[in-house]
Amino acid sequence: MGSLSGKRGAPHTGQEGQGAFQDSSGKAGSFNAWEVFAPVSRFCAKVEDPSSIMDLLPRAIAAAQADPKGPAVLLLPKDVQQGLVAVREPALVPTAPVVRADTVARDRAVAALQAATGVLIIAGEGVAAAHARDELAELAQRLGAWVAVAPDAKDVFDNRDPRFVGVAGVMGHANVEDCLRRADVCLLVGTRLPAMARGGLDDALATTLVIGIGPELPFVSSIALGGDLGDTLRSVIDRLEARPRPCLGHAGPRPLTVPTASPGGRSYAEAVAAVEAALPEYAHVFVDAGNAGATAIHLLPAPRRGRFVVAVGMGGMGYTFGAGLGAAMATGQRTYVLAGDGAFFMHGMEVHTALEYNAPVTFVIFNNNAHAMCATREQLFYGDAYSYNQFRPADIAAGVAATFPTLAVTHAANSGQLQQALLRSNTTDSPAFVAMDFHPDEIPPFLPFLAALDQEPTESEVTFRERRRIHVG
Repeated sequence: MGSLSGKRGAPHTGQEGQGAFQDSSGKAGSFNAWEVFAPVSRFCAKVEDPSSIMDLLPRAIAAAQADPKGPAVLLLPKDVQQGLVAVREPALVPTAPVVRADTVARDRAVAALQAATGVLIIAGEGVAAAHARDELAELAQRLGAWVAVAPDAKDVFDNRDPRFVGVAGVMGHANVEDCLRRADVCLLVGTRLPAMARGGLDDALATTLVIGIGPELPFVSSIALGGDLGDTLRSVIDRLEARPRPCLGHAGPRPLTVPTASPGGRSYAEAVAAVEAALPEYAHVFVDAGNAGATAIHLLPAPRRGRFVVAVGMGGMGYTFGAGLGAAMATGQRTYVLAGDGAFFMHGMEVHTALEYNAPVTFVIFNNNAHAMCATREQLFYGDAYSYNQFRPADIAAGVAATFPTLAVTHAANSGQLQQALLRSNTTDSPAFVAMDFHPDEIPPFLPFLAALDQEPTESEVTFRERRRIHVG
């Protein structure tokens, strides 16, 4: 729950629509905070007078804690913030009724799962939010199921478990589709299967029975079991045979084959392998958008005892700096931030906050002097030989070292130096910063790009490949 206040707060209600500083009333053409926050929150209200906070605050908290959970927003004008409140018992907010899965739908789903010879579970971030990792693991055992994860949920299932088949969607593994085609049932747990998690799977999903467990309806046709995710999982587990089924064989996550690029850059895959070798099992990992993010989602196993957090929705680029810093300060555990130079130039000066509070966060910057994923998209799909998303070279490590002389900064020339710098950072309780340069033309494990390269090239794409010296296959 939050409020729109900044350092000074929204102006006095008597100044609304009068050109006051930070006016967010929507009057006289001013910014309308309610219209911005209401569509993306579970509850949004403006506190019109001090006494109403006694009723609105409990309602906001109840909405934020309801299922599905989410943010609640109270908008507080300056005079309301400074007003006196006669403390009284707040109005009782009716407890939201417990919504349980429809009995008929649940029985139908359980029957289908019992009869299935092959089940693919695709798990999402909702499993982490419901603290239901143990239930997910037990369900997979009882069903003998393969388990894939959505891109934003790598840490909800042990990535080293023999049942794990990888990531689903546009940054995912090809064997997820293979398992889906072999399965009688696809069971979605804690994910609505949005486009980023569904890419490449639509044809197989169309011919497979889908069951969804979670408070919101999946984006694909399914037998939907709503209500509290943890309660629904437990009710399904209790109706399955207690004896675990053996899992049908598979070869584990199969990485995509990406084309080679022109020499001079370092491989993202080698760099991610160096991160994996240095990553403590208790560390938290925050992965940003772009080429580095796609590679980490595809190749970097989630730590066994830490979180692996990515943002694949609106406004995700650069979020890792604040989010990773918050996790490091809240838990005291070593936290890794993996980001590209584009994200760094947006929000990277949170490094200053990490240094001020001596937070145990390691910033790893993959610098290709470009918004390279955007540049590749433009050139692959539009045939542009030049992109405004490519920049002049920048020595980010030197700049950060000069700005923060007491910060441990490394400019890694190769993956070996990267790994050594990360291992050093693990031995301290202080922040560290490591940058490594990459070629902007390297193509990440991203299905839309690879599919475009597999097609017969147009004349502009031939020029594009020659300019990049890309070899497919």
